[in-house]
Amino acid sequence: MKIAYTMAQQRGDMDRLLAGVAEALAARGLRCCGIVQINSPDCDDRTCDMDVQVLPDGPRIRISQSLGPEARGCRLDVGALETAVGECGRRLDSQADVLIVNKFGKREAEGGGFRDLIAEALSLDIPVIVGVNGLNEAAFLAFSAGAAVSLPPRADKVLDWVLAAAARLDETA
Repeated sequence: MKIAYTMAQQRGDMDRLLAGVAEALAARGLRCCGIVQINSPDCDDRTCDMDVQVLPDGPRIRISQSLGPEARGCRLDVGALETAVGECGRRLDSQADVLIVNKFGKREAEGGGFRDLIAEALSLDIPVIVGVNGLNEAAFLAFSAGAAVSLPPRADKVLDWVLAAAARLDETA
């Protein structure tokens, strides 16, 4: 099983890291599937519109919902997230070199979201890289049954891991 995760401390760092990794992998000719998150540049300290880009060629989908200026709860639009999961599922096949999931979040920790797609990629022997936050790290580690490799939040380290995992795929073919 080829699964790794990384964690970043500052808001938005994970999104930028994984988007950059996807771009660098595509430039090397690797076929990336999954999603990366693109946050609007005009967000304040509390709220941002959250959009995901479906890889490699899919739509950009808004996964946040506006709950008003006084809202304090989760702004995730679960329906939009499930649409993104479906779009990713349509693109995932044995020709993919890597599945990138921007976040193992609350939905995944509860058993939904990208969980099944991650499991499908692993069953196809496709390497998976996942962004994880501290709130959901224990759930992710339980989900991955301790098999996930922890990577520092550095593009070069994530790229090296994906390239090595993808190379092992070529060697076994």
